[in-house]
Amino acid sequence: MIRNKAPYDSYWIDALVLFAVVFLIVYVVYRVNTVLVYNWDWSFIPGYLFRWDEELQSYAPNLLMKGLFTTIRLAIWSIILAAILGFIMGVMRTSRRLFPRMLSRLYVELIRNIPPVVFIFVFYFFISSQITPLLGLDNISEDSSPMTLKVLDFLLGPPELLSNVVAGIICLALFEGAYVTEIVRAGIQSIPKGQVEGGMSIGLSRIQLMRYVVMPQAVQKVVPPLASQFIILIKDSSIVSLISIQELTFLTMEVATSTQRVFEIWVFVAGMYFVISYACAFGFSRLEKRMALHKA
Repeated sequence: MIRNKAPYDSYWIDALVLFAVVFLIVYVVYRVNTVLVYNWDWSFIPGYLFRWDEELQSYAPNLLMKGLFTTIRLAIWSIILAAILGFIMGVMRTSRRLFPRMLSRLYVELIRNIPPVVFIFVFYFFISSQITPLLGLDNISEDSSPMTLKVLDFLLGPPELLSNVVAGIICLALFEGAYVTEIVRAGIQSIPKGQVEGGMSIGLSRIQLMRYVVMPQAVQKVVPPLASQFIILIKDSSIVSLISIQELTFLTMEVATSTQRVFEIWVFVAGMYFVISYACAFGFSRLEKRMALHKA
């Protein structure tokens, strides 16, 4: 009887790959130290994470933590709006009627064929000049009660910067919604036609067919790519730093300018993005496994 040695061989391959990665990191660090002749100083970073508040007599978030919280808020609210918009447009993409299909396709093609930076600038200035005044966000800090301001500060950040944050959320949601649309469309169209025809044969309406047959199966198929899109959105949120929204990348540039410690601060912030993205990927992988077990 011949034993299968593939699992043991894979361990050796993994070990070699890990050794190569560690060697590459050590080599890069060595070259940076020898070529740049740079004096590394990481001692200033904790002070930009938290500061001592004399009024509260406790530590309070400083620039980097404030930027991190803003980035998380942008990602969460943007993916919620993008999921709603993408679900609607994804269903329209699979409609039998021409107008919904053309409208959703126009939206997808428009977003996917415009560079992200150009899209952010165009829609930001349109939203800032047209939509945010209609919502009354500019005067919300003057017209709201203290409790309302506290809730807004927790959910969306400082009220005085609310109009900028909302504009950034809408821009990101519109941009990411196009990709969510295609994910939802692919999930719906992945359902076998026999099940759809079977539902129609027993007299289910279009809405009942989507609710009881198509969507329960499509949701399980779209969760993994939606999770990946959420992780991408966390990294894409750095784009809104170009429109002066004080998220992590924007405040990092301010810290780098004021301290002149460019390498340390950007390496540290890259690590922050990695930790957040990896934690989300790990959480979503656990969710995907749990859904697979529930399906089985």
